[in-house]
Amino acid sequence: MTYHQFVHEVEMKVRSCVADNISVHVHIAVKNNSCERRGIMMAEKGINISPTIYLEDYYKDFLQGESLEQIAKQILHRYEEVRFHESWEGACIQSFERLRHLIVYKVINKERNEEMLKEVPHKEVLDLAMVCYVLMKLNNGHMATMLIKKEHLKLWNVTEKEVFEEAKRNVKRLLPAKFSRMRDVLASMLEIQFDEDDREDFMYVMSNEERSFGAACIFYEGVMEMVYAAIHENYYVIPSSVHEVIILPESMAPCKSEIEETVSEINQTQVEDEEVLSDKVYYYNGRNKQLSM
Repeated sequence: MTYHQFVHEVEMKVRSCVADNISVHVHIAVKNNSCERRGIMMAEKGINISPTIYLEDYYKDFLQGESLEQIAKQILHRYEEVRFHESWEGACIQSFERLRHLIVYKVINKERNEEMLKEVPHKEVLDLAMVCYVLMKLNNGHMATMLIKKEHLKLWNVTEKEVFEEAKRNVKRLLPAKFSRMRDVLASMLEIQFDEDDREDFMYVMSNEERSFGAACIFYEGVMEMVYAAIHENYYVIPSSVHEVIILPESMAPCKSEIEETVSEINQTQVEDEEVLSDKVYYYNGRNKQLSM
């Protein structure tokens, strides 16, 4: 069964299981790096915001032997976890004053998102683009995001500069940076312990506390200077994904071309297309406080 056939069959299975006040249809979204994704959207009458449950991982499970019935049950269970129990107030979305304290920014690859950026206010930094979005924490504990487009600036009657100023003020409060040793990150993920005297522990990870689009932390005011003060030397910034970067002290690094070759290979083989940030490696000079390619 092809992926498109699978999507259609899952849509039919889920539709046959939901109540009459819920409509089910396939939603196609163009995500980061122009990646197209298909998912099941369930819209409940009286609720103006609906989750989309994307199907790529479920298709992998299907190919491993999961039945369509099992997958439909999993999707319905997931829907119950993320569904919205009340409408998001429409007037709020139309009011800049009510949203300004929720505006933050992220960084994405400029070239890979060329078409999308035509409709989105952005700032070019290195080979990246900084874009703003609204971060909404909802009553069910989940978060929803809304990318800010040029049409929103017209609706709110504000300038691009005003939006970015708000984002700059908010990121440290809503998505504070987190600077950790690579060893500590791996220990947390793998639930293992490392020798405290490990002399090979010279790599660091920079993200935010949500680990969501945390690569943007390298552009937070004062963060790169803080890293320089912590490791006492210039360093490379390696884009692991849109969610995090790796900090590598210059004294411990191979030549730059080797690092970039490794980053490019990892992006092609290990990182989801939607989460790739860049094949480039950046360098921070602590003397002039400058991040460059």
